[in-house]
Amino acid sequence: MGKVRIAAVCAAALALGLWACGAVDGPGGALWRSADAREPAAPELPEIQIAWHPDRPVQGTLLQLIVRPEDGTGDPDAIAEVRGEFAGEPLHFVRDRSGAYRALAGLPITVEDSIQAAVFIEDRAGGIHPRFVWLPVAAGEYRHERLTVAPRYGTQPTPEIAERIAREAEQAREVSRRSHDTPRLWQGAFLRPRDSRITSGFGHGREFNGEVQSRHMGVDFAGAVGAPVRATNRGVAALVADFYLAGTAVYIDHGGGLVTGYFHLSKAEVAQGDTVEAGQIIGRVGATGRVTGPHLHWIARYGTVTVNPLSLLELDPADWPEPAPAAQESADWPSP
Repeated sequence: MGKVRIAAVCAAALALGLWACGAVDGPGGALWRSADAREPAAPELPEIQIAWHPDRPVQGTLLQLIVRPEDGTGDPDAIAEVRGEFAGEPLHFVRDRSGAYRALAGLPITVEDSIQAAVFIEDRAGGIHPRFVWLPVAAGEYRHERLTVAPRYGTQPTPEIAERIAREAEQAREVSRRSHDTPRLWQGAFLRPRDSRITSGFGHGREFNGEVQSRHMGVDFAGAVGAPVRATNRGVAALVADFYLAGTAVYIDHGGGLVTGYFHLSKAEVAQGDTVEAGQIIGRVGATGRVTGPHLHWIARYGTVTVNPLSLLELDPADWPEPAPAAQESADWPSP
């Protein structure tokens, strides 16, 4: 058999997926060999345990999903990457000090009874291994707050104002969407933005002049005009703006899908695109926007899911590795 015929046989075998050709020259050279024989055996994927914390997350809170390779059931290094989805938002898993993979997730306030999480484990050979789990959901203890306000606060906005509100809401949603593309910047424990008392909690229905109109999707802190407001953790000032409802507002992108917002400020002390550190003064308490008096309104979102910002304070920094070195630089947020 000449070299031309050998090459033809090899080409046909390769096209059919039967063999990959080996050497054709020299005494004793192999004409072909099995493609499988050329590749070393892939390491065995370990058994996977999926857990979450807390065990029964509450509506409208932040939770953690933990993917843990079980000891003695395979090679943990066979896992190349872990991805997932929860409540329509992507999950960003990182490998912690114990070898487990963990991610934050936002539980919508409207979910009842249970919710499904999807986890996708990629092995070193590129294979995808899906896992699906159902998480039980505990009802939040949310009440109705009855407020009596001036008539101008209880009326429907004009079409022009409604258009402005919608446009500003889209700006805020864009911050949340882009945060999924920002590497994780936060590190260590999350802090309260103010040490003052809480005047209104998260999730309570708001009844204005006898009519339920909304839920309170943040936490209000008392404060006189000009009192300091501090960043709850490291991040980038992704948006600094004057909004109709929120007044002077600062949104901080902490990366990995996590954003916090600080509303009704009398003054912003940071510019859009600035990197901020935990505890840094980013603004001053005010009464701007649609409010009845000075206070700080603090929000938290995972992606576009708004959660109780107080659940950030329950994260244990010992569970999380330091952010990747590349994340120490400012995220690519444009200046206004």
